[in-house]
Amino acid sequence: MSLTREQIAARIAQELQDGFYVNLGIGIPTLVANYVPEGMEVMLQSENGLLGMGQFPTEEEVDADLINAGKQTVTMATGASLFSSAESFAMIRGGHVDLTVLGAFEVDVSGNIASWMIPGKLIKGMGGAMDLVAGADNIIVTMMHADKKGNSKLLDSCTLPLTGAQCIKKVVTDLAVLEIKDGAFHLLERAPGVSVGEIIEKTAGKLVVPDDVPEMKC
Repeated sequence: MSLTREQIAARIAQELQDGFYVNLGIGIPTLVANYVPEGMEVMLQSENGLLGMGQFPTEEEVDADLINAGKQTVTMATGASLFSSAESFAMIRGGHVDLTVLGAFEVDVSGNIASWMIPGKLIKGMGGAMDLVAGADNIIVTMMHADKKGNSKLLDSCTLPLTGAQCIKKVVTDLAVLEIKDGAFHLLERAPGVSVGEIIEKTAGKLVVPDDVPEMKC
């Protein structure tokens, strides 16, 4: 059984480390803020000028002036700060973000990512993704393993315009956790109840499968 968006976010939260500065992209990545392990201190950064995002607000906590890059209302953690988007992008471009979590339309075996344009469709645009993939060494992509028609999003070579080249190291989908290295996707974990066979079937790019693939804990 494939993971829900919330379960994917909970699995990605396991990649966080104490003291990390983390940028969360639009979509599933924003949900990671709700699953930061208890007792761990991370500072969540938004390119619109917020360092120290907290969990999504309850109805009583909503402040319409306090939003993330996806224009969703958020809370602020103790010690959070607000600043201009210019300063925020200086932080990103200067390599001061420890982990970036992004959504994508496609990822390939070379670590290329396509996340900003589908010809003929209205998409919000690039946002801060191009700066994030250029300025971060540790990038995790999260997305559905296949599209609504069943076509794989994990390819030998991206077919859509690229956001960044050779920059993605790990992918967490609704079916699996995969590492990208040596020109292939390496299967690390599978979602509970999901067979290795299904993952193989829905992965178009070269896939390396070990003898034992543990179920992920989320």
